Amino acid sequence: MGGDEFFIDLLFYHLELRCYVVIELKGGDFKPEHLGQLSFYLSAVDGEIKRDDDAPTIGLLLCRKRNRIVAEYATKAHNSPLGVAEYMLTESLPRELQEGLPSIEDIEASLSVELAGEKDDD
Repeated sequence: MGGDEFFIDLLFYHLELRCYVVIELKGGDFKPEHLGQLSFYLSAVDGEIKRDDDAPTIGLLLCRKRNRIVAEYATKAHNSPLGVAEYMLTESLPRELQEGLPSIEDIEASLSVELAGEKDDD
């Protein structure tokens, strides 16, 4: 865009709401300036890929920690539908999820086979 590259962390389309949802992930605490980046992405999606019959794009900023009062003041001036929320990391996956994922050994074996195949192609 304008000769520069920008990368949205996550972009979804909500079928029922008929709108795009932009999710920006931050590894640290919430800062009001993060909303500037999210607002830029919302404008870019609205201007570049949103159709006229789509609802306005929704923005969600996920931070490790948010100060509710600071987030409230920071979002108050924005006209776009956006929100700020916290996320939590967990040390272990629930058993139901673990059963559906490959083990580390399976991943390493698969990568070894794939890398060996690439060397043979050279």
